[in-house]
Amino acid sequence: MAFASLGNFIDLLADRGELLRINQPVHTNLEICAVADLEMKKSGGGKALLFEKPLLADGTISSFPLLINAYGSRSRMAASLGVGDVSEVADKLAFLLKAKPPKNLKEGWELLRQGIGVVHARPGKALTAACKENIHHADRSGTFHGMDSLPILKCWPQDGGPFVTLPTVYTQDPDTGERNVGMYRMQVYDGWTTGMHWQLHKVAARHGRRYFETGQRMPVTVCLGGDPVYAFAATAPLPDGLDEILLAGFLRQESVPMVKCETNDLMVPANSDFVLEGYVDPLEPLRMEGPFGDHTGFYTPRDLFPVFHITCITHRSGAVYPATIVGKPPMEDLYLGQASVSIFLPMFKMNFPEIIDLALPAEGVFHNLVFVSIKKQYPYHAYKIMNGLWGMGQMMFSKIIVVVDAHVDVHNTFDVLFHLCSNIDPQRDTTFTKGPCDSLDHATNEPNIGSHMGIDATSKLAGEGYKREWPKECVMPEEIRRKALTFLAGAKA
Repeated sequence: MAFASLGNFIDLLADRGELLRINQPVHTNLEICAVADLEMKKSGGGKALLFEKPLLADGTISSFPLLINAYGSRSRMAASLGVGDVSEVADKLAFLLKAKPPKNLKEGWELLRQGIGVVHARPGKALTAACKENIHHADRSGTFHGMDSLPILKCWPQDGGPFVTLPTVYTQDPDTGERNVGMYRMQVYDGWTTGMHWQLHKVAARHGRRYFETGQRMPVTVCLGGDPVYAFAATAPLPDGLDEILLAGFLRQESVPMVKCETNDLMVPANSDFVLEGYVDPLEPLRMEGPFGDHTGFYTPRDLFPVFHITCITHRSGAVYPATIVGKPPMEDLYLGQASVSIFLPMFKMNFPEIIDLALPAEGVFHNLVFVSIKKQYPYHAYKIMNGLWGMGQMMFSKIIVVVDAHVDVHNTFDVLFHLCSNIDPQRDTTFTKGPCDSLDHATNEPNIGSHMGIDATSKLAGEGYKREWPKECVMPEEIRRKALTFLAGAKA
């Protein structure tokens, strides 16, 4: 299912009883985020919140309503992808990855039916561009004051200022022309200038380094809103070089309509709510950015990052500003992360068929803690999986990887911790290695580099130095358990 605008998604959430409208003025300085934090901490993620009268820093009410916690539940996350459950997308991707030439008409039809998303993955050319219904150039903006006119949030008390928290940032490799869509927070310095927090390991930072070598200005465009699938695609752990717009087209089952920007040559979705066009000058000195209350639950300290100069802001009539707040979990981003793991698990299994399941529990704020279950086949098999995962894209940031046997439910933290505590000898079953670390990790001695720990919590084999007979777990036979349940059901107080 494709959404023509963020407003269409809001209508769907309202019809399903998944939306709360707040029509009294609420300040963009901390107040909106305080309300959102309380809602996100509710069981199941609470509801999406539409603030119809965001109060700006100058005391006026913004012309644009603000949506937050739109992805903050399993059901809303699935709805944003146009499915009943995220597993449907994972199943479709798994089918396509395993697809073989059809042997008969029935198999051919099934392959065609499942492959419709691939047909629509290629971006299309927009016939109309809703995102250009209103155009404001920086040098002739009139009563529109750039970023100061948008309801941009200051999330936490010690933040360095207001931050754009749900942007999709479009950059292009100057040599190959390959597009990248990432999500990097943006601190607002003034109406037409922001920071651009693309970290050392991100693709946009690599593009920036190439522009620095050429001495040319780097065109950058930021989109907000539109089909909610765009934000998911920007955060998805795609292999380097795979276009996020292709993924968006596959997920929405409809080609993404693209349009050229007004002041640079980048192409962006025509159904975006807002488009912020501009550039980063690689020869300009970096500017101090932060602090920022991050998804780690701590403030990221001030540091130097590129400056984004906005040359033009366009937006659709009736545009809605999308935002989120991150901090100690559970927060809205938990459901985005869980969806990514579920959808891309088939890709992990292509490289490691022995993997049964994988989970990033909320307590680990995504990459800090990884649980993975495997069908163990030989000594030190768990270490193969650890090292393999550390070598796969953003999995290189995983601080702790715990490997368990196939029957352990990695989505049940109690089950994992029970087997971890039962099955390991700490000295024998723990390994450490060095490598790149997340720039947001405050625990490392130096930025961006540190250590990683792997724990083999699987049952041990003789080839792993275990000299005794491994015991069997206490498990009640299934037929006895079912009979016991009937006894309990018939019991009286």
